[in-house]
Amino acid sequence: MSAAFKRRLTSPVMWLLPFALIFGAFQIAPLVWVMVSAFKTPTGWGLANFHEIASSAFFRQAIWRSLEISFMSSVLGLAIAAVTCHSMHRCGPRLTRMMIAFTNMTSNFAGVPLAFAFIILMGANGMLTLMLEHFGLLEDFNLYSRTGLIVIYTWFQIPLGILLLYPAFSTLKTEWREAASLLGANRLAYWQHIGLPVLWPSLAGTLTVLFANAMGAYATVYALVNTSYNLMTIRIANLVSGDLFLQPELASALALVLVVILVIVTLIQQWLMRRSYHVTSR
Repeated sequence: MSAAFKRRLTSPVMWLLPFALIFGAFQIAPLVWVMVSAFKTPTGWGLANFHEIASSAFFRQAIWRSLEISFMSSVLGLAIAAVTCHSMHRCGPRLTRMMIAFTNMTSNFAGVPLAFAFIILMGANGMLTLMLEHFGLLEDFNLYSRTGLIVIYTWFQIPLGILLLYPAFSTLKTEWREAASLLGANRLAYWQHIGLPVLWPSLAGTLTVLFANAMGAYATVYALVNTSYNLMTIRIANLVSGDLFLQPELASALALVLVVILVIVTLIQQWLMRRSYHVTSR
């Protein structure tokens, strides 16, 4: 075995080969298949699938509801995550480490187990629902409605928001607060002129990630409402399962619409993150 061949085998690029093969097989290949299948029609190739999606009130409702629930849960999750990160930033290191460990654990608590937990707690006969109704603090709450979905979406957005936002809060230096206080600035003025201008690119970037995370959610909402609520991921799954309504080409077109939305959101997030690094590196 020659020395040049040994160097190629030990090259760092070669160690990326297993990841590249898996990424190509399970990410690139399905995406290419979706892109090709989306333009396939019974009479050949064209935009008929996209025209059907655009002209159908049913599909437009699925897109609108996905956007609405994703946006609402992302804003609520971001607000709760920001307040939590601010508290963690002011607490001691021991409590902060405990909170980060707890957040890492809860960020993986999703899908069917999360839906089951919410059914036990906040279902029609859930423990928390009955307790709040007993004390007159809750009326007519339905976990399987738009409000219930926003609540459960917000729950799995909070840990991700904390993990993304906490490093940004760490860039706020204590000297900035002390200097602002010496110059006579109160707490509101500090956040208005120093804190939020530094944090806003990270806040906006985190919001876009949470939005993309909610748009692609499927297992939790399917386990909770099955097909009774009209969302994009539910419609895509329905079009590629079963024997009566099997329409994989239409499902591919709807999936491609979802991909385009997520790509736009990701591009916005990357642009905002570059601005965040530019600001914090000053």
